[in-house]
Amino acid sequence: MIEAPVRRILGVRVHDVTMGEALRIVEAFLAGGQSHQICTVNPEFVMRAQRDPAFFQTLENADLNVPDGVGLLWAGRVLGQPLRERVPGVELMEALAARAAERGWRIFLLGAAAGVADRAAAVLQARYPGLVVAGTFAGSPRPEDAPAILERLRRARPDLLFVAYGAPQQDLWIARYQPELGIPVAMGVGGAFDFIAGMVPRAPRWMREAGLEWLYRLIRQPWRWRRMLALPQFVLAVLAARYGGGGTGAGAG
Repeated sequence: MIEAPVRRILGVRVHDVTMGEALRIVEAFLAGGQSHQICTVNPEFVMRAQRDPAFFQTLENADLNVPDGVGLLWAGRVLGQPLRERVPGVELMEALAARAAERGWRIFLLGAAAGVADRAAAVLQARYPGLVVAGTFAGSPRPEDAPAILERLRRARPDLLFVAYGAPQQDLWIARYQPELGIPVAMGVGGAFDFIAGMVPRAPRWMREAGLEWLYRLIRQPWRWRRMLALPQFVLAVLAARYGGGGTGAGAG
């Protein structure tokens, strides 16, 4: 298996991987037979982890934390913790779906609003002929809903579980239940189902490459402004860590 270098962004663990390396690591996870968790770390994750010890520990324990967000690449340069490439969660999910169609891996889509996972699954199957969707379900991260969801997943026996409850709920849910499920790979994917299903358009590529996807999403979804406050907070925290003598920043643990 590829030994992915670990970087620390304000104390939060992030793996310095490219998209190709992430795919090869997931292949190794699937071949190994044990259960693994993937997190898609962005600036919002880092700031949430500063004040949420359970989320910080989830990121600390995850098997692969991909750098999802150009803000992380910038922070890595400033803090002397270089990251080579952004690995967006929605693109990693699509790449894994393509690989699943080739290899016969079974996928399950859990989360998002009612019907969205079904639409996303149909889009993926149209794009990647042969893709086996073991199941879809909206569900919820509420503990009282867990028994029925776990039973559904046990019956479906997926190789790859994509969970779209939003962070940190999806990641905490996986960390809580993945050990008893034993699914080879489980990954929190945020709004990926909405993007794939066409419910929410992604920013044009030039905006994504320029690091302006956050602005596009804010224009399209102005109700996100409170969440977007994490971005200037992240910038200030990185600059304080760099120029205030904090080095790579203190962890939340």
